[in-house]
Amino acid sequence: MSDETTRTPGTYGQEEIARNKLEPWPNPHPTRDYVVHFEIPEFTCLCPRSGYPDFATIVIDYVPGPSVVELRSLKLYINGFRNRAISHEGATNEILDDLVKLLEPRWMRVVGEFNVRGNIKTTIFAEETQPTYQGPRPAYTRPTFSGI
Repeated sequence: MSDETTRTPGTYGQEEIARNKLEPWPNPHPTRDYVVHFEIPEFTCLCPRSGYPDFATIVIDYVPGPSVVELRSLKLYINGFRNRAISHEGATNEILDDLVKLLEPRWMRVVGEFNVRGNIKTTIFAEETQPTYQGPRPAYTRPTFSGI
């Protein structure tokens, strides 16, 4: 029997997330300073105090060093936060730390634009720069993705 016939219905995605590891790919232009921009509008995690879901758009901007992130592995990594009890600050900084460790970017910024909850909107900015880096660091602009 194949995995498809023995798998519990509705668990394929959960299994993929559990097996996933962030994956670096070689930077196709390692001598050029260029900015990679991601908007991840469906980020979710759980409030560590109440257990209620928190929703956010995560914005990642970076200037690659030797590696870029493979997008499927990034998607599954982000989806791994869905059932985790973690603060806004914790999630944003953990994403930055994990990506910096994996990719060794020249510069990276991760912003967590969390939806309003309890009448408060939270935005977390976390940034890391290599000491000798002098290249582009675009100004932050709010997420532009609004769905289709």
